[in-house]
Amino acid sequence: MNAATEGFSLQGRSALVIGGGSGIGREIALGYRRAGAKVLLAGRRAERLLAVAEELRAAAGPADGSAGDGPRLAYPADARASGALAELAATVAADHGTPDILVNCQGTTAIKPALELSEAEYDTILDTNLKSVFFACTAFAPGMLARGDGRIVNITSLAAHTGWANAAAYSASKWGVAGITQSLAAEWGEGGVRVNAIAPGFFMTELNRERMPEARKAEARRRSAMRRMGELSELVGAAIFLASDAAAFVNGATLRVDGGYLASGI
Repeated sequence: MNAATEGFSLQGRSALVIGGGSGIGREIALGYRRAGAKVLLAGRRAERLLAVAEELRAAAGPADGSAGDGPRLAYPADARASGALAELAATVAADHGTPDILVNCQGTTAIKPALELSEAEYDTILDTNLKSVFFACTAFAPGMLARGDGRIVNITSLAAHTGWANAAAYSASKWGVAGITQSLAAEWGEGGVRVNAIAPGFFMTELNRERMPEARKAEARRRSAMRRMGELSELVGAAIFLASDAAAFVNGATLRVDGGYLASGI
């Protein structure tokens, strides 16, 4: 590593990725590990967390204590419950200390007309995508503020920049995450905690692979300036940057990783 790249290293840092058992969260977790961080995982599906934890252990060395049967890396938790997040923060802090980096990747959606969306579906989307992000941030921020340093990366969406037909609740939740990101950045910046977001464009994940109609997939490719969907690996660089010292003066920003979708106009 040389002076030009060392600011992008996560060596010696610890990160917790909520929603790290699959999709974008898994990709960021593995990318952070390659960048040198000790990576912890949280989410509802224990078996998936454990599988990714084994991938992290396979990539780790004995020097960071993450190899073999070392410290616990996976923490099953329902991020929709604020009490579960408070307990998660306390448990992680007891095991590893407050993480340097928190990534909120938890998310769900329902692609259907607004007139057909039930109250239960609305609540599930808002609780998963918005409420959980707020309370995850407030659960881990006290330890970061006490230390005088912390980096939070929230995952929003292009739906935080424009409305989408058949995705009203999802759009509402992601606009909310964008607002939370800016508000907390303004509130905690003086205390050394930076809060930023990534707005992915169209990426094929487990969340949308089966739920997105083929016509919408085709439109996403057509509308992108690069005429394709993104690969999950193409999100990792943005996530590393926002968590690294290279972004030391970046706070309250949302970095679009969309292949030029929004730049192409409406």
